[in-house]
Amino acid sequence: MSSAAPPPDTVTFCADLVRSHDFPHYAATLFAPAAERRALLALYAFNVEIVRVRDQVSQPLPGEIRFQWWTDLLAGHVHGSAEGNPVAAELLRAIRDFDLPVEPLSLLVDEHQFDLYNDPMPTMAALEGYLAATSSALFALAARIMAPPSDATEHLARHAGLAQGMVQVIVNLPRDAAHRQLFLPQQVLARHNCSMEDVFAGKETPNLRAALEQIVGEAQQHLATALSLLRKVPAAARAAFLPLGQVRADLKRLSQPGRNPFAPQPISRLRALWTLWRASRSREFTK
Repeated sequence: MSSAAPPPDTVTFCADLVRSHDFPHYAATLFAPAAERRALLALYAFNVEIVRVRDQVSQPLPGEIRFQWWTDLLAGHVHGSAEGNPVAAELLRAIRDFDLPVEPLSLLVDEHQFDLYNDPMPTMAALEGYLAATSSALFALAARIMAPPSDATEHLARHAGLAQGMVQVIVNLPRDAAHRQLFLPQQVLARHNCSMEDVFAGKETPNLRAALEQIVGEAQQHLATALSLLRKVPAAARAAFLPLGQVRADLKRLSQPGRNPFAPQPISRLRALWTLWRASRSREFTK
């Protein structure tokens, strides 16, 4: 790794960004070696930048322009301005030093264009495709930073991302409903006779509970599969999947009877750290 290191403040910027907006992923990086941790923080900071776009724009067009900038950067068409963007500088360094494939990063940006519009998620298959290109891709790229790629790791990353992404759909329901955005598949709502307008109005109905229980059940299955696959990947790669410890804790919380799906339940940073520390010492990640 003979490339010149960017100024140290780019590292701090990425770390602060991830710590502020995606604490579970930040906490997971604390268990990685220094060089890999820096690359992981660059990857997660990039993801934060993409995910935050929908909250930073009031119309789709400015969001599309921001996404296009990242697409051009990954295609090698952005030069001078990239040096002034600490996340871009760190991401390009991680791509170079760890030979990360650019295509899944570009696809992640493309898939998040869905976030800019109020089109509802149509089917469970559409949601799985969205999560595979976003959450699962992030796990797969993180695993490539930690260890050489393999089919087993890619398989694990897919299930890990689906579990984590479905949890986030439920966790983000209060915010999304307030913005009249629907990541819960229409297909699932229709199956349980749940009205989209009831969701947007924040109505806690038995039908909505049934729809959410279906998503929780799907997430639990993907999590169980992911945890069973951990033993088939190198020990070094398992560190990339530590966020599954938080997914497991979230699913337990989301499954509690009587929980109001429209009441935000933020997790304390101390609790997240404790959860990931326990996961790092559990049999799934150490045996």
